[in-house]
Amino acid sequence: MASHDERAALLVARIAGSLNQRLVTLTADITDVLYSEIPDLRADRQLFDLLGASVEGNLDTIFHTLQHNIAPENLEAPAAAMEYARRLAQQGVPVNALVRAYRLGQTNLLELVFDELGGEAVEPELGVPVLERIITVMSVYIDRVSQQVVEVYERERERWLAHQSSVRAVRVQEILAGNEHPDAGASAALNYVLHQNHLAAIIWVTDTGSGDMLARIESAAHDFSGFMGAATDPLFVAADRVTGWVWVPLGTRSAPRRGYGELREFLEARHPGLVMAVGGVTNGPEGFRQSYTRAQRARALAIAAGKNAPVVTAYDDPGVSTVALLIEDLAATRTWVRSVLRGLAVDNENAARLRETVQVYLASNLSNVAASKKLDLHYNSVKYRVKRAAEERGEDFTGDRLAVELALLVCQWLGPVVLTPDQAKGEPTVKGGGGR
Repeated sequence: MASHDERAALLVARIAGSLNQRLVTLTADITDVLYSEIPDLRADRQLFDLLGASVEGNLDTIFHTLQHNIAPENLEAPAAAMEYARRLAQQGVPVNALVRAYRLGQTNLLELVFDELGGEAVEPELGVPVLERIITVMSVYIDRVSQQVVEVYERERERWLAHQSSVRAVRVQEILAGNEHPDAGASAALNYVLHQNHLAAIIWVTDTGSGDMLARIESAAHDFSGFMGAATDPLFVAADRVTGWVWVPLGTRSAPRRGYGELREFLEARHPGLVMAVGGVTNGPEGFRQSYTRAQRARALAIAAGKNAPVVTAYDDPGVSTVALLIEDLAATRTWVRSVLRGLAVDNENAARLRETVQVYLASNLSNVAASKKLDLHYNSVKYRVKRAAEERGEDFTGDRLAVELALLVCQWLGPVVLTPDQAKGEPTVKGGGGR
């Protein structure tokens, strides 16, 4: 006479065999449930047949495992299930949709098992062991196989994105270099409309030892795009592991939704550790290039300014485009600034205070009263500081006012990079780059 365990195993095999005879019908039913209950799986109707093949392969494996008492720990996911995971990764379907499909499939299969078991004349002492065996096999199998398909999904997603990113980067480089006519084909290849208004920006990490930050940078790029009023998804290209380029599609909008002051606050609050250079709004394919070029110039200025630069350097901000041109020959600019400002170009607090006062005084059309209101000082204090500044410089500011204003603007941006080291502190090593 068969033992209790043998009788339970025979009943499990009979139930699995009965279900396997209805494999085609059960596959269709569960496939329909997954397709209707998980919206992300409906992104591409062409994948419906592959979803069915994946369901069939998993059901067939589970039924045979139960029929022949195979250890589920040794099973591998069916080939169709692996391929379906790869295709979902290529389509950008979220991985949680794939995981949910396995859990929902397991729930529906359990209901079928209960129905099948209810139609059997089961001895009372066999009911629990039979259910335990079936549930254990299904749970172990689903857990093991879902982990396998998720790993396949993630590898394929990484590979696919790297491929797509490299192809996109090549096309963008060709357009920026003027080697490709930016027609409708180029827009389709980039999934980005070139005949519209653009706002280009460069986002990077100042700490080059922080590792691969591209995921953070890309997230910030999408966040920034939405904040500035993008009409559709932005175009993002990885320049290297710590730098990304982004074009915000503004459609017919002639200006971003928010100003650069708001953007600075937004970036500091949402993405600390990242800095940005923005190229301004331009139009059409040529504008696509132009905004990027301006962003590159703003970035060069931010890097030269180091810690003196704000978290967002905007090409459209007053003085940025001018100073960005002057840093192309930083040594010559440094010499020129010191020759124009002379004693005012010393890197110490007293000279900095005098430079600020003169800068506001000149911007106030040489009015001590107007400057005093902006600086929140008594007008006699402004008058005294302007006099002291002229003495430090060796002449007043009326003869070459434009040169003085420009030199002060350069000092405001570049600080120690162009200033004369304070001899009282010792001469520090000044570099033209680094920092932001």
